[in-house]
Amino acid sequence: MEFGFGPEDEAFRSEAREWLATHLASYQEAVGSGGPGSEHQAAAVRRGWERELGRGGWIGIGWDTAAAGNSGSTGSTGSTGSTASTGNSGNTPGYGNRRATLTQQVVWAEEYARARAPGRCGHIGENLLAPTLIAHGSDEQRARFLPAIARGEELWCQGYSEPDAGSDLAGVRTTAGRDGASHRVTGQKIWTSLAHEADWCFVLARTEPGSHRHRGLSFLLVPMDQPGRIEVRPIRQLTGTSEFNEVFFDGAVAPEVVGGEGNGWRVAMALLGFERGVSTLAQQIGFAEELGRVVDLAVSSGAVDDPVVRELLVRQWAELRTMRFNALRTLGGSGADPHAGGDPGAPSVAKLLWGRWHQRLGELAIRVRGAAGAVGAADWSPDAPYELDALQRLFLFSRADTIYGGSDEIQRTIIAERVLGLPRGPR
Repeated sequence: MEFGFGPEDEAFRSEAREWLATHLASYQEAVGSGGPGSEHQAAAVRRGWERELGRGGWIGIGWDTAAAGNSGSTGSTGSTGSTASTGNSGNTPGYGNRRATLTQQVVWAEEYARARAPGRCGHIGENLLAPTLIAHGSDEQRARFLPAIARGEELWCQGYSEPDAGSDLAGVRTTAGRDGASHRVTGQKIWTSLAHEADWCFVLARTEPGSHRHRGLSFLLVPMDQPGRIEVRPIRQLTGTSEFNEVFFDGAVAPEVVGGEGNGWRVAMALLGFERGVSTLAQQIGFAEELGRVVDLAVSSGAVDDPVVRELLVRQWAELRTMRFNALRTLGGSGADPHAGGDPGAPSVAKLLWGRWHQRLGELAIRVRGAAGAVGAADWSPDAPYELDALQRLFLFSRADTIYGGSDEIQRTIIAERVLGLPRGPR
């Protein structure tokens, strides 16, 4: 399928570019902030920006509302309150956001990245939970949660990984027992991005005592504001920041279960299928900006005179172009969405490509910097960890690129078993 931009897409591009230029003028202190490894930057301002996006109807422009209720889910087992207001008139009924075609979603993602707009703090709710609720939630759940996400008012985090169940997600030990119309959740989650800022968490927990592996799991929605029942402990990373957290649940109330009790594995896997897609192209624009920064430094420092450095720079550029063409190809043919009949290995291939590419870019950045790349600010002291510059943060944070979001080993297993049909490895 041909993937290209038509006149309507270019008109949409002009609208998006004009809106961003106008509204970013009031958020200049957050421009360029909040990327991977720097989510601590301008956090309060970026949360205000999230609401600004909501007022403009720019959150959830790719939500497939036609899929609502098609999964045959049994929906809610509890109540979370009254239906939220619909937000912007003239946009998607009931949710408060505008609609956009696939190509227009790509346009928005590209223009957002080119404008160096603040890093999104609502990504998990918009791009993971919302499509999952549309496909597997009840009408009441969609009415309660989607408008609040579309307005940028409620932030979410993801309660999947545990100390002994990271890549092996089916080994979760967090439990949840019935308490009237709700569940009580007890257990520990780890590597929970932005849990310290989130209003809600979607949690994969074992609701059937004695069950094993994929059976007996449920997909629960848990409000984070439960003092004494939920504790969030930040995990300090190589960059000195703490975007990831440990989360401890001690009888926390979960008023909603999505997709019916015991169907958590099916819902959880559906969510992971939404994780990669249009956002990959926006990510690549950010990569291009980082690569440009490394090229400029190589030229100004004279490192580009080294033929090995020149070859590495060219290789990074060529591989980035290849990743873009691959992303456009899979999007154009629905290949990035296995739930739409596409290639189930496409998201894994994309993750393998960009994860290692980004690590190599970080390594190249430090090589270009030379010895200065290992030194912090001039005012460094043992009592105050030095501030990293953008390229140092790139190098350190990208060490995790081949682990988070599904490790390289897991992605290769998916490709081997689900695409190539190779025998399953020992479990």
